[in-house]
Amino acid sequence: MSPRQKVLIVDDEPDIRELLEITLGRMKLDTFSARNLGEAQALLGRETFDLCLTDMRLPDGTGLELVQDIQQRYPQVPVAMITAYGSLETAINALKAGAFDFLTKPVDLARLRELVTSALRLPAPGGAGTAIDRRLLGDSLPMRSLRKQIDKLARSQAPVYISGESGSGKELVARLIHEQGPRANRPFVPVNCGAIPSELMESEFFGHRKGSFSGAIEDKPGLFQAAHGGTLFLDEVADLPLAMQVKLLRAIQEKAVRSVGGQQEIVVDVRILCATHKDLDAEVSAERFRQDLYYRLNVIELRVPPLRERRDDIETLASHVLKRLAAGTGHPATKLHPQALEALKGYRFPGNVRELENMLERAHTLCENKQIEAGDLRLAEGNCAAETGVPDLTRIDNLEDYLENVERKLILQALEETRWNRTAAAQRLNLSFRSMRYRLKKLGLD
Repeated sequence: MSPRQKVLIVDDEPDIRELLEITLGRMKLDTFSARNLGEAQALLGRETFDLCLTDMRLPDGTGLELVQDIQQRYPQVPVAMITAYGSLETAINALKAGAFDFLTKPVDLARLRELVTSALRLPAPGGAGTAIDRRLLGDSLPMRSLRKQIDKLARSQAPVYISGESGSGKELVARLIHEQGPRANRPFVPVNCGAIPSELMESEFFGHRKGSFSGAIEDKPGLFQAAHGGTLFLDEVADLPLAMQVKLLRAIQEKAVRSVGGQQEIVVDVRILCATHKDLDAEVSAERFRQDLYYRLNVIELRVPPLRERRDDIETLASHVLKRLAAGTGHPATKLHPQALEALKGYRFPGNVRELENMLERAHTLCENKQIEAGDLRLAEGNCAAETGVPDLTRIDNLEDYLENVERKLILQALEETRWNRTAAAQRLNLSFRSMRYRLKKLGLD
């Protein structure tokens, strides 16, 4: 018979402690109670716990201090914060500090049982490392850091905003966060927000009832219902129209949705992960994205580095792609000539890993003698990093014209990589928006 799991309850209100003890006792869990921060820290030093539930306000400190202390000294113990109703800012601060999730008072017992069950399914910290290493290739410093962050975020229910350029692997990162967490055996539902026609969005997200509009010939569940108990990944979330942003915000706040034509709300339990290649800060400033929704989604931001920031991984990625292309053919993998590898390392990859895969697939098909030469890659010259090296002075007739041409190329490249978002392009070039506007006008690009 396996030992019962142990939960630490920290609250100065006897009624709350008793309610939690009775509920968890019926779940066959052993409970230990503390009235304040000092008692909780003493118990943590004596016992090994599987979960901690703590109130935010304690007589000698705060639950936030306890979250931070447990994160440092007992990272294997998930902590859930109990806050007063409406204390959203407190809950968000707890999630940012490392809390697994939060509950509001008065405590909903069904929600409590769901939270406890989910928290007790968490794997040990670092236990997901091998699986992440197999899926997220590369041993560069940015990738090692990304894997550590994924491992940590998988142990939380906090909404995560995954930022990064197109083709950098944002959906893979979202899947790994889901698969290494307690919701791994429940659905992962990805949706490209930019691919849904605006008139169908409400039906797609929340479902509809038969006869609610022309063409609704039967009841249909929405994406929130499909992801119940699991994770809903909103890709290209910045493409949502403002009217839909309002409805999405309400669904996230209320943890419930109402289908088109429906009369009652349906309770849904989903973890929200989102991503976009756009600069969400700039979208908020331009009033194209609601600030209140932004704060709901961007509790924790996770940046996926572009391929040009991890050039040391290109050889590993290329080898993996070529082996995959050879799999099932009965032939050995195509080789990459050293000069071709150097050419790849000198390329900027505006399309990131997706562009590398497409480039190698084309070169693999067209190359001779099962070896990819530099010429087989057909690299666009304007994106070769080698062009930023020391120029041949004998070929420069006019320095002003040369520098203006370099400036034009860099600005155009930044604009293309940000899909002509001037604010994001200015940030990429470390320019103020005013300076960017002046340069665009000077170069005739405005």
